[in-house]
Amino acid sequence: MTATEIVSGAERRLAVEHWLLSAADDTARARLEWRTDGFALLRCGGVLSAVQISATVVHAAAGSDEPSTVNNFLAGALLGPVFVDRETLRYYALVGSSTGRRTEWKRAGNDAGFMGAGHYLGVPAADATSLMGRIAWCVEMDSPGDLAPADAVSQLVHTGRYRLAGGERHLGG
Repeated sequence: MTATEIVSGAERRLAVEHWLLSAADDTARARLEWRTDGFALLRCGGVLSAVQISATVVHAAAGSDEPSTVNNFLAGALLGPVFVDRETLRYYALVGSSTGRRTEWKRAGNDAGFMGAGHYLGVPAADATSLMGRIAWCVEMDSPGDLAPADAVSQLVHTGRYRLAGGERHLGG
């Protein structure tokens, strides 16, 4: 690897920020919201959409509600970016807009659902990773457009629902 191939965390976050801003109705306002509120309202259905998942389902799938354990689980299970809103007790996996065509999101109840065209989502600033903030990344975006695979998100939701229904409590157990 040459020196020109090394990308710093700050450069990566800046690239991710610019990509996320492509979903903003007003980029200046979105930047201001990130600075003042820690999150900005972005439009779903274009470059990104989201699957919102209740904390109950995520914690059941992870086998824990301890934030660092859950974050480590999500990093391995979702293979893409996810953030948490600790006030609403919801996790949001960023996915491609075509994910909404999957049948499991058409029948989903209150524990998971697809947010595509017509939805707006409060997305944290690219550097909002604090375990103390209201809305923060559990798994950061590795690069612009790096979204969670729909199959991985579906598997997580199915696993959490299964465990909540009394299925096995631990992987392989």
